[in-house]
Amino acid sequence: MEKSKKIHSHHHSTKHIKTISNRISRTIGHLQAVKRMVEADKDCSEVLIQLAAIKAEVNNTAKAILKEHLAHCIIHAVLEENSQSIEDLKKAIDMFVK
Repeated sequence: MEKSKKIHSHHHSTKHIKTISNRISRTIGHLQAVKRMVEADKDCSEVLIQLAAIKAEVNNTAKAILKEHLAHCIIHAVLEENSQSIEDLKKAIDMFVK
């Protein structure tokens, strides 16, 4: 998905990385469970409810990443007068909310 690796001028905390990684792992597990539901021919309404929960999980993970990005990455970009990082954030938000 990523065209080129971007270099941060700072690093995210181990706690933040672990929190996001755990959220993603839970979402993957949830998605695998829904796959099993589909394979077991479970009720469509139940599957849709679970997919809505997964969608909320993904959105909440993105929100946590965005908050961290604004609190740290963008502050560093402003201090370093790096307008490209702000443009990259705008593009990422546009792509996410499509």
